Amino acid sequence: LPVQLELVRGPERLPADDQLKEMLRGKLRVLQVDSTKVNALFMELSAHVISINSEEKVIYVRFKTFEEIWKFTTYYTTGFLGQCMESLLLDQTFWLSSLEDDVAIEVSIQEETLNLIYKRILMQEGSLFASCSANQMFDSSISGGDLYLEQGDIAQFEPPFMGSGWTVLCLADGARGTAPKPALEPVIPFHQELKALMFTLLCSARGTCVATEEYDAEGPDELSMELGDRIIIVGLLVSCFDWFTGRKEATGEVGLVKTSLVKPSTDICEWKEDGTFFSLQEDRVIEETTALLKKRSQEDTGHNYKLGKRGCSADVQQVEAETQQTELKMNIQRLLDQGKDSAPDLTVTMKRSLEDSVPSTEAEDPSPPRFTVHPIVEGNNNTESFIPLFSFLEGQLYKAEFGVLYGLNSELLTSSTFSGHSDEDQLIAFLAVARETARKKRLFWSQTRLCFLLGKLCAGRSKFSQARVYFEEALSVPREGFRDLKLLASIYSNLAAIYLLQKNTDNFFAVTQRLVALILGIPDCLQSLEDNSALKYILKKAVLSHNRRAEARACYLLAKHHWTHADGAQAVPYLERLLVLCAEAQRTWSISLSHGYLSLGKLYSQLCLPHLSVSSARRASLQPSAQLSDCLHSMGLVLDNVHKLNGITEQDVSVPPQVAPFLHQALSFTKFQGGGKNQHHTLFHQLTVCLCQLFYKHRMVGHAIHHMHRLINNSPPLQQVPISVPERNSALIWLAWLHIDDQQPGVAVSFMLKYMCLTEHEGVVLNMRGVALRCMGDLQRAAESYQAAVDICQEYEDLPNWAVAQANLGLLCLKAGARGLAQRHLTEAVQLFSELDSDGHEANFITVLLKLGQLYVTQQQVHYGKGCYEWALLLAINANLLDCQLTATRDLCCLYGSESPDQAQCIIYNQHQVQLLRRTGDRAQEGDALEAVSQLYLTLGTERAYRAALDYTKSSLGIFIDLGCREKEAYGWLQAGKIYHLLGQTELVDLYVQVAQDVALSIGDTGFILKLLEAAGDIFFNSCQDRDKAITFYRDRALPIAVKSGSVHTRLRLCNKLTEVMLSLQLYGDAVEFAQTALDISITQGECLNERVAYHRLASLYHRLEQYELAEHHYLKTLTLCPAPLQFDEETLYYVRVYQTLGDIIFYDLKDPFDAAGYYHLALAAAMDLGNKRSQLQLCTRLATIYHNFLIDRDLSLFFYQKARGFAAELNVRRINISPDQLHRSISQDKATGKFSN
Repeated sequence: LPVQLELVRGPERLPADDQLKEMLRGKLRVLQVDSTKVNALFMELSAHVISINSEEKVIYVRFKTFEEIWKFTTYYTTGFLGQCMESLLLDQTFWLSSLEDDVAIEVSIQEETLNLIYKRILMQEGSLFASCSANQMFDSSISGGDLYLEQGDIAQFEPPFMGSGWTVLCLADGARGTAPKPALEPVIPFHQELKALMFTLLCSARGTCVATEEYDAEGPDELSMELGDRIIIVGLLVSCFDWFTGRKEATGEVGLVKTSLVKPSTDICEWKEDGTFFSLQEDRVIEETTALLKKRSQEDTGHNYKLGKRGCSADVQQVEAETQQTELKMNIQRLLDQGKDSAPDLTVTMKRSLEDSVPSTEAEDPSPPRFTVHPIVEGNNNTESFIPLFSFLEGQLYKAEFGVLYGLNSELLTSSTFSGHSDEDQLIAFLAVARETARKKRLFWSQTRLCFLLGKLCAGRSKFSQARVYFEEALSVPREGFRDLKLLASIYSNLAAIYLLQKNTDNFFAVTQRLVALILGIPDCLQSLEDNSALKYILKKAVLSHNRRAEARACYLLAKHHWTHADGAQAVPYLERLLVLCAEAQRTWSISLSHGYLSLGKLYSQLCLPHLSVSSARRASLQPSAQLSDCLHSMGLVLDNVHKLNGITEQDVSVPPQVAPFLHQALSFTKFQGGGKNQHHTLFHQLTVCLCQLFYKHRMVGHAIHHMHRLINNSPPLQQVPISVPERNSALIWLAWLHIDDQQPGVAVSFMLKYMCLTEHEGVVLNMRGVALRCMGDLQRAAESYQAAVDICQEYEDLPNWAVAQANLGLLCLKAGARGLAQRHLTEAVQLFSELDSDGHEANFITVLLKLGQLYVTQQQVHYGKGCYEWALLLAINANLLDCQLTATRDLCCLYGSESPDQAQCIIYNQHQVQLLRRTGDRAQEGDALEAVSQLYLTLGTERAYRAALDYTKSSLGIFIDLGCREKEAYGWLQAGKIYHLLGQTELVDLYVQVAQDVALSIGDTGFILKLLEAAGDIFFNSCQDRDKAITFYRDRALPIAVKSGSVHTRLRLCNKLTEVMLSLQLYGDAVEFAQTALDISITQGECLNERVAYHRLASLYHRLEQYELAEHHYLKTLTLCPAPLQFDEETLYYVRVYQTLGDIIFYDLKDPFDAAGYYHLALAAAMDLGNKRSQLQLCTRLATIYHNFLIDRDLSLFFYQKARGFAAELNVRRINISPDQLHRSISQDKATGKFSN
């Protein structure tokens, strides 16, 4: 079955934008690789994941059993699937950013496909219940005639077997028939579990009815009527049941009324009942939620110093309007003034407010009555021992104590209610004598209740026939009326169970009909049920008659019954069906939808189904009927279950982002419902603080400031609200910190001028003021504030805050450039932190260590810096602070990568960084880190390192594919191809490079395609193998795109590379074209260096092509472009080589020894200026040769020969040969090897 996912937004559920859609695809790509979470979710949803298509945003699932498809369709119908997918696929920040956007995941499935799967599974089961989709006839060999079923009739069908047709069983009369292809539609999975029952047309009514004939009651449980009497329907009148509970309007008598003897009137009165499963006392819910949130979100700003971790600029953010700031400051001053006045009486106020807010406890159930059993002596007529028992049992009206007694089983009756007997036989004998005595004394209610107790005791001993006699006698005792309806229901329930056990069908149905009437009319009678057989009877009759209201009522009663008996697993399907019925009818029957979803969420939580529990809580809060108590209950459910979704073992760590929508909704409730109620103000305070902490944690500081401003501006006087002064002051101080973090230190300083009166928070205020002043650049006043905070810590020996204040001083000195002072203060802070035993300070300690380590590294004290980094990493690992571990690891990677190069250590810490990023779930950074490790292995240059690099590249490539990072994916394929080239596996290189090209082309970005094609050519250009393939990428693929796109720099670079590779491949003629193009582009751009390089390359090519005049021309043009005067030795050496090359060309190729000698003289002058003796030796040797053999100048020849001999002696060269053949031979060798080409 394909499950289609779509992101929608707004109440109209319009499609989301492309960016959000791509985000959803990226999440699905991740699940394609690591399907652990999605498999776990769909296992909870009773389905099995087959595959995921991220591009189409579809998850394919399958089902194995009927129960799985039943549960899955229920979750889909109730809307749980979409919310479960949101919990799985959306980031934590989504819950905060979507408070206003209303973004959701909408799930849709193909109904036809689902129905086909459903029918196939049902046919495998062997039989199914279905409704006829048309009027049709069936062959009936048993009855002798055809079986006729109308459209909508429900029957039991059996699929063909061994060539036979379909078999049908009529539920009305038990008739059977066959048909080859009946028109049928299977009933929903919930109804498939119901067995067939005979039924009549079922309709229901509420309100009043009128008696159509006179009726005299035949028993005390019935109601006598006169023709025309108006009967108020108590509960529900359902025509297929023989009886209903009615109240005579004239007298108020309540009893059972025959359904056939009345007709409904036009008057309608709504049936009112407390349709809840658990207590919804708002005051208690508010108190519990406030305490829970306070425990989960303890803010330490009022007591602990803050560390100024990062620099900021003063008031770069746009602050609120001046009038708003003024109003806020006035409200802050008002709260501070009230805090001074109300501090002494705060405890009394808090206690009184809390006592007022706590509702009076519910009346506890009365304890079971206790009676003493006296020995029975034959012939002794003394009845005094029964007086206490009779006085308790007598009376026609119901009492709470009776309810306790009726609910006890036989074991509890024997052990707790009665005492003084040795065994059950003695107790039964005692009660039997009491029953007979009550009969003789005409104590009919005592007799009735004693018969009931005897029946329960006999049933408990499996003496069902004897129990049935007692229960029947309890009904037949003469009396005027049966006012104790709970007793009546208990008797009927026990009798029905016995009749069913004894297969006494007629009596079972007769009693069940009366029991049903009581249950539908008197909700309290539900507590009297021994089992759920009567409730299932109601449900089956309602289902078979298509009566949704009666079905909803039955589902509610069944769910309530199982809830009361603490059987949550049995209650779940009925509660689910009730909510589906209410949703389909768009109205509520028996229960508020929000309360129903909450109840279901509680059951899911008990059954360890966290996704469904959280989804139920969200559905409850989204209902129009939801109130503040429902919202708070939903929040509690999420807090109890969301840690299971995130794999967190500690439940009370913090408030998760998934709670944000509930906090936001609860705030809106308290805003409208506050009305001066203390608990609402207290809750409003805690909800705001909690929501602001979530915003702050996820770097949405502006939202946090907005809500804190609203809290302060709307705060009532302290005397009216049970919020402690320190708690209120902590909130004010935290507001200042939020402004600092939001780069508004000036606003924070203006607040803290007012906070200086808070003596108990003086050190905190001074330290925070120092942070703000440092951000504003007022280092002098910041240092004074820090020092004052340090003095306070020293006075009170407050080591944790002392350490933070010292660290802040160190950071301040570091900003001022006083590195020595900074090192001293940071070292003192480290010393203080290291002396702390308590937890909770590790994050600040690690930050200080890293700052100190960076200071050591900048001062070239790398060993100390490394020690600080490693200490910080160990602390972070011990405290399980993932962000701190990442920061410390990155610093160590940087240290071993550049400051203190160590490839092995650098690889180790980069690998550790990969593991940390994998734990954070940041796949993008993990992919980048894997690629960095791959590059590190490549630098080692061994085959083993290449293979390790290939593994890391493939891992990063997989991540980039999952995330849809197409550019990084393309480079990943290319990098893998490069590594295969280094490994010599040439058959795979072309494959990976081709895939990289295909990915680049699919992106459609010309600039990126050009870069990738050039990078592909570089693989072969920078290698000594297959260099000719570089030409294909440069000339045939990249260069045309560069020309078309007008990318001049890329075109120049490609022409230079083509010239270089063709030179190395001796393709001199082809290279000239690209060298000339490079020259033209360089001249056009006016870049002298590029122009000089281009001239030099052209000169080298013409030299190879034996076009010597052109070669000389271009070499000389190269020299004219050189800077004058020469600045570097490399430039002088270049002169030496070019003039020497020119001399060789003129002398040996153009046969002009005179001009050649001139070039040699210029080269020698440059070599002398450089002091290069080896070059001077070569040039003196060549000049000596020319003057000796060609220009015939003995003096110059001797002069240069002697100078050459001197250089040879210094360089330990044994022999100098000045013959012309030797010189020509060496020049030819140089030209062949390309020595002078560059």
